[in-house]
Amino acid sequence: MQDLGPIIASLGLFAVVGAVVLGPIGRAFAERLRHKGIEPGADPAEVDALRDELTGLRQQVAELAERQDFTERLLARERERGLLNGPKER
Repeated sequence: MQDLGPIIASLGLFAVVGAVVLGPIGRAFAERLRHKGIEPGADPAEVDALRDELTGLRQQVAELAERQDFTERLLARERERGLLNGPKER
């Protein structure tokens, strides 16, 4: 019976921690962490719109990088075949 004291205390502690984490305090803390770095007066809809725009811009930059790589490979291949000559020397 003496060994049950620490076990009961541990279970009680887990119950309290679980209630805090899963309860309203835990949800409020999670919400605060989720919006960390956002100004208190910032409009959440505006922040979401800016994130969407940033995602679109990142996609456009990635597509442009792919096009540039393709163009560079194409020019290098044509230069190797002798179809493109550099500037003529005098």
